[in-house]
Amino acid sequence: MLGSKGIKFDWATIFIYIVLVSIGWINIYSASYNTTSTVFFDFSQIYIKQLIWISLSLILIPFILGVEAKFYERFSSVIYMISLISLIGLFFLGKNVNGATSWYFLGGFSIQPSEFAKAATALALAKYVSDIQTDLKSFKNQIKSLIIVFLPALIIIPQPDPGSALVYVALIFPLYREGLHFIYLLLGFIVAALFVATLAFGTLWVAISILIIVAIIYFKNNKNKPSIFKHGIIAVACIGFSISVNFIFENVLEQRHRDRFNIVMGKEVDTKSIGYNTNQSEIAIGSGGWTGKGWLQGTQTKGKFVPEQDTDYIFSTVGEEWGFLGSIGVVILFIALIVRLLILAERQKSQFSRVYGYSVSAILFFHFFINIGMVSGLLPTIGIPLPFFSYGGSSLWGFTILLFIFIRLDASNYINR
Repeated sequence: MLGSKGIKFDWATIFIYIVLVSIGWINIYSASYNTTSTVFFDFSQIYIKQLIWISLSLILIPFILGVEAKFYERFSSVIYMISLISLIGLFFLGKNVNGATSWYFLGGFSIQPSEFAKAATALALAKYVSDIQTDLKSFKNQIKSLIIVFLPALIIIPQPDPGSALVYVALIFPLYREGLHFIYLLLGFIVAALFVATLAFGTLWVAISILIIVAIIYFKNNKNKPSIFKHGIIAVACIGFSISVNFIFENVLEQRHRDRFNIVMGKEVDTKSIGYNTNQSEIAIGSGGWTGKGWLQGTQTKGKFVPEQDTDYIFSTVGEEWGFLGSIGVVILFIALIVRLLILAERQKSQFSRVYGYSVSAILFFHFFINIGMVSGLLPTIGIPLPFFSYGGSSLWGFTILLFIFIRLDASNYINR
């Protein structure tokens, strides 16, 4: 774990990062490989562009690690404000790509500020929670924490980029680790369950189920003299939300989002338009079998049947060419990285570093879980990249900055132990 000038970095985490980025590039090469190209260093090819971004990341990393750890804590609020300004500026200076105004174009480069806002928000959240110490049980402080978390998401949603906005939900988990009441997680789970159940079974059956569940809970706690009024309020609130789901679904969500929900729930079968990507991705993954067809041998991949295969759907290349065993290997690498980060976060003496470490773990897990669920058809398509795998300079740099700031904070913690 020895680093330069006596600083000790966690090389296990750095090693996993290098492995993931390397495997990601290998699959980007396969997904974008053009048999008509006779020159490897063809700068019009996506795999060369990604190789350039990877090289720039390797140059960026020493700068991140070379900055004094206290800088990230001291200037976290400034970094957060700059990220908010960059997100707001998109409404005036941003360019529309695939229906979303989420990009700045500077010369020949495009930058997506929402990818960098994740690290900025994690820093601001860590700073605020560490400043209030153990007072997160205060309702006022809870609200302020949630404002820090969801303010960037509220700016991102109208772009519209709901996938990037949804990622900020992951930052609830670091707050839970620091003392946020479990009721927030429970409420979130109940809202999500009611939303899905209402769409799947209808308001009437959901309402009947709610009344039965509340009645069972009431009579089971009869010895403790439970308040029938309180249980009635809970039932009414749940049924009321269920009634509102159809309105939200039809009037708030866009048609493409409604279609994706319906396809996942089996209400619609669409293999030619909105469901084409997912269907082709499932075919690619399923055709890989146990050991895969071999690198550059995937027929779905070579035939370019899966749209966005080098970005959001990159995991389908893994499934087709490396098979079930290769896919499990990639999953294990991600789990190893996330578990390692949680271990490092728990050993931090600084609350700022611990909260930030948990934020990094939560963001990476959310991206990993949602992306693979989306590509395999288990979750609706919401368009978020697979960390360190998906093509894109902003994505790679955003995740690299997010991760290596924590590695720097951990190194400082190691020195002070």
